[in-house]
Amino acid sequence: VWCSDITYIPMKRGFLYLVAIMDWFTRKVLSWRLSNTMDVEFCIETLQDALMRYGAPDIFNTDQGSQFTTPRF
Repeated sequence: VWCSDITYIPMKRGFLYLVAIMDWFTRKVLSWRLSNTMDVEFCIETLQDALMRYGAPDIFNTDQGSQFTTPRF
């Protein structure tokens, strides 16, 4: 089972956004990216990286944020 979420990191001039994909059982971060926008692209790249490295999980849990509910994701 994997999970994913986005958080923000305050910077001197604005924010950076961090998306991470984690394995629930091991608590290992499988993939992560930073972005200066909340665009879906960095989430898609993070997911593609995790899938290439580890294969598809049986369950992938996210919140209902727009990045995770867009058809592109």
